[in-house]
Amino acid sequence: MVAPRELLVRFRSEARPGAWWARTFERLWPWYERWWLSEGAGPRPGYLECEKALETHLPELVPAWREACEVVGGGDLEARFLSGWRPPPVIVGCAQAAWGRDEPFLVRNYDFAPRLWEGIVLRTAWNGRGVIASTDGLFGALDGINEDGLCVSLNFGGRRAVGAGFGAPVILRYLLETCRTVGEAATVLRRVPTHMAYNVLVMDRTGDFVTAFTAPGQPARLQRVPVTTNHQGRITWAAHAEMSATLERERVLVERIADADLESEAFIGSFLEPPLRSTDYDGGFGTLYTAVYRPVEQVAEFLWPGVRVRRSIDDFVEETCSVLELGTAAGA
Repeated sequence: MVAPRELLVRFRSEARPGAWWARTFERLWPWYERWWLSEGAGPRPGYLECEKALETHLPELVPAWREACEVVGGGDLEARFLSGWRPPPVIVGCAQAAWGRDEPFLVRNYDFAPRLWEGIVLRTAWNGRGVIASTDGLFGALDGINEDGLCVSLNFGGRRAVGAGFGAPVILRYLLETCRTVGEAATVLRRVPTHMAYNVLVMDRTGDFVTAFTAPGQPARLQRVPVTTNHQGRITWAAHAEMSATLERERVLVERIADADLESEAFIGSFLEPPLRSTDYDGGFGTLYTAVYRPVEQVAEFLWPGVRVRRSIDDFVEETCSVLELGTAAGA
């Protein structure tokens, strides 16, 4: 992918993987194929291993996976990639928080390299349940909300370890497709293996929330923690912690969410300002969007400085928006 000079976001609605999904996958596939087969990623899992992993851990997702594979030609490599099983390592930034006063909402920043972000917000109904999600690998979700008001988001947990498990975006997609409540999502997060350390924040329409601290080879730790950045307890990867300013960003979030006089819009505004918002696009750690998910209304909002786009499950307008001028910050 070529580093962009402006950030484009495509808002699209397609109930099931179809013609638009197939065209978009074809456009993105050359980069994803190189990443999937990248040197140093280790032996890639075979088709039967990927199929068995889905059938064992995420069975309700299997029909949509098969359909997605079919619309892109039924290729072996594409099917293994779309399964999300044992992908190469991915390291992102991000901050996220659960607001519990007045009307509850989940808010998060997604920090990554502009040229590696799909820039797609997709409204689907793969299993009959309406979902709005910011996509990853087209089949996965970085964050999102479903028609029952369940909201989810992820950030990197700051650990180097890689193991046998699913990439977190496919797990989040599964949560959105199958769960209605925090309790149901917690059950899934306890049993589904993940390939890297991630912090997964879940909120439902009652305002209940939980953070799952996941890591390969061990059960998820579920705690009622309202804010996370890019570590899990103590720092285990000092260089990444320093680069991402994870402790500073966590401190700011903890202070602001504890401020009884701070109103909800001011708290959201914190995500559009330093240190929560980053402009390190050259370093692959720039804030690409701020998302606010409102479970009571089943509404998703996507924010950039001076730009706010609102979508709901029942009122989803398709458009392509230029939301951020990157200039030379993202490179040529």
